[in-house]
Amino acid sequence: MDEIVEQGFDRLQTLISETKQKQDDASREFCSRNAALLSRMIDAVAPIAQEIGSEFLLKAKQDTKGELYDQKYYEEKMIILGKTDAPLEYRPDDPKKKVTQQFSVLSEKGALYELMFSNDGFVVDTYASPLTPEDALEFYGYDIIYMLYSAMRDYYLAEEEVLAALDLALGYIQKKTRN
Repeated sequence: MDEIVEQGFDRLQTLISETKQKQDDASREFCSRNAALLSRMIDAVAPIAQEIGSEFLLKAKQDTKGELYDQKYYEEKMIILGKTDAPLEYRPDDPKKKVTQQFSVLSEKGALYELMFSNDGFVVDTYASPLTPEDALEFYGYDIIYMLYSAMRDYYLAEEEVLAALDLALGYIQKKTRN
């Protein structure tokens, strides 16, 4: 009887190990497909980032009242895709600079970055750390996919409104010129 129990136990351990391996494989495939989806969405949204994106601060000085002056901005416009609740403690480019805020952004050239803001009381500056789609999903979750979808949808709706307004104006002009 003991031998049968041991064989059953060994078989159960084998089945658990095989199941875990299959789960890991399926999870990796799922993540890679999501990363591929995110890459396709980035390619689709990047061209409109120039129109709907914002200019982000690269570096500025801060006076005693907290007002910024001598501002310099990144050349590319960017769209915010997410914000982390737990930013890195220090920046990778300069371990002396504490990170006060950290965002995931998409540039108009289609690059993903983690934008890290630092403020020492006199200088406010940022560091843009490149981010892969896989890392973006791992660090920021599916909010990034949702934000890209929302950006595309909002852009489409705004363009649709502009088209409707142009149609209305053209209709009015054409009617006016016929009379």
